[in-house]
Amino acid sequence: MSSLGKLMKQAAKMQQQMEQIQASLAARTVEATSGGGAVKVVAKCDGSLASIKIDPQALNPADAQIVEDMILTAINQALAEAKKISEAEMGKATAGFSLPGM
Repeated sequence: MSSLGKLMKQAAKMQQQMEQIQASLAARTVEATSGGGAVKVVAKCDGSLASIKIDPQALNPADAQIVEDMILTAINQALAEAKKISEAEMGKATAGFSLPGM
């Protein structure tokens, strides 16, 4: 029964660490650009976007498809970096936590 109590304490500690990490990730940001800096995207490490900036010179109506592609590229780069940071931070919280039989 003592191992169950130890497991419960480990789980509670891990949950507290994960909540702290999630709060920290919500405040942490990454930035990505595309189109030589014409499009800049800032993403939060909780998976949300913080901002999108577009250089006004990139807004030629004839180039709408190019600008859309640059935005998509910058967003995907920023979200990928944010996800990588999030996974690394969450992995720190779960390191060493072992479930019996797993």
